[in-house]
Amino acid sequence: MYPKVAVAFSGGVDSAYLLYMACKHAEKVKAYYVKSAFQPQFELDDAERLAKELQADMTIIRLDVLSDEKVRQNPPNRCYFCKKRIFSAIREQAANDGFQVLLDGTNASDDAGDRPGMVALQELAVMSPLRLCGLTKQDIRRLSKEAGLFTWDKPAYACLATRIPSGQAIDQRLLQRTEKAESFLASLGFRDFRVRTLGEQAKLQIQSLQFPLLMQVRKQIIDELKQDYQAVLLDLEARDEH
Repeated sequence: MYPKVAVAFSGGVDSAYLLYMACKHAEKVKAYYVKSAFQPQFELDDAERLAKELQADMTIIRLDVLSDEKVRQNPPNRCYFCKKRIFSAIREQAANDGFQVLLDGTNASDDAGDRPGMVALQELAVMSPLRLCGLTKQDIRRLSKEAGLFTWDKPAYACLATRIPSGQAIDQRLLQRTEKAESFLASLGFRDFRVRTLGEQAKLQIQSLQFPLLMQVRKQIIDELKQDYQAVLLDLEARDEH
């Protein structure tokens, strides 16, 4: 049991539940949200909303991840370099605030063998209580619902950089284009989808249940996305089939 803990807080399902439990059981808690070009605005909005509901102290750290050449060049292990930058920034700020123990929301469903970013967490001695307790994503959603957290059914979300194929350099234009396209689809009622970059084309990955909606608003999507993309493609393998 640690009386004072810092929580790396993304606004997602896992870190939201972690922050909730930390606020219940630790004597002093501080949440840290890192805002970079890889995080869309809605993630910060959700983080601020939950922190307010939990009456949790939250600090926003603004970080230029694209200033790191290893991140910008987008190698297959980009996540390692990005996590190293992000969690190093959190650890430094947390230490300045008097917090030596840093927690993150990695859970037991996360495959360590397929996540280079988890190596960075280990190197920085970041603790993952949800994983240590054997809590899976399904467990965390159930417990979050019981706790009344609005994040309980929030779709899993990976950062905007994951929409760009490994090996293709990342720049601000690609990230802003992706965020704009995904924000538009969200406004039409789509959930748990991706708009991936294929050169100057957009590839939509949506759930099979939402194909009928796609057909209803197809013209609107084409008109909107072709302002920034040369073509709009649909992945016929639905997200729930990948």
